[in-house]
Amino acid sequence: MTAISQPPVTRRTAPGAPQLGVESTAQKATRYVFAGIRLALGWTFLWAFLDKTFGLGHETESKAAWINGGSPTKGFLAFGAEGPFAGFYRAIAGTAWVDALFMLGLAAIAVALLAGVGLRVAAVAGGILYVMMWTVVLPPENNPFLDDHLINAAMLAGLALTAAGDTWGFGRMWARLPIVRRWAWLK
Repeated sequence: MTAISQPPVTRRTAPGAPQLGVESTAQKATRYVFAGIRLALGWTFLWAFLDKTFGLGHETESKAAWINGGSPTKGFLAFGAEGPFAGFYRAIAGTAWVDALFMLGLAAIAVALLAGVGLRVAAVAGGILYVMMWTVVLPPENNPFLDDHLINAAMLAGLALTAAGDTWGFGRMWARLPIVRRWAWLK
C-alpha cells in the first residue's frame, strides 16, 4: 500500500501553530479532491437543468421539455411522491411557481458550483433542494433512512466549509470583491 508522504517542515513558530505558506501533499490532494467533487456536483445540477429545459432525451423527452410547455416538476412530484409528504408534493406538482423556482435553483446552484463562487449560498440552497427531494420518496427505496440526496447535501456543506471554490474555480477572486468582503455569507 502506498502512503502519501509529507515533506519535513522547518518550524519557525511554536509547535502546533499553523505553518503559513506550507502545504503538505495530503492537503494539496484534499483541495483537488474537493474541487473535483464540486465540479461533479455542479455538472449534475447543470445537466438536470439542461435536460429538463430542452428535453435532451436522457430523463426528459423533447416533447416534455420546459421550453415545449412541459413541467419539470410534475412527473416526479405527482407520480413519484410517497410517504408522509406525498399530499403536499402532489398538490404543488406542476405549478408555474414551483417549476420556475426549481429551474432557477438548478441553474443558479450549477453556476455557483462550476465557477466556485457563492458556495455558502449554493450549499444552503442545494442542501434544501436535496433534502426536499429526499422527503418526496420517504422512506428511501434502498435504505430505511439514508440515500444519495442526504449524502450530497452533506457534501455541499463540506464544499462551502473548505472553500472548495478556490481550487479550479474563481473563489479567491470572488472573495476579494467588496460586497463579498462586507457580507461573508456570500462567499
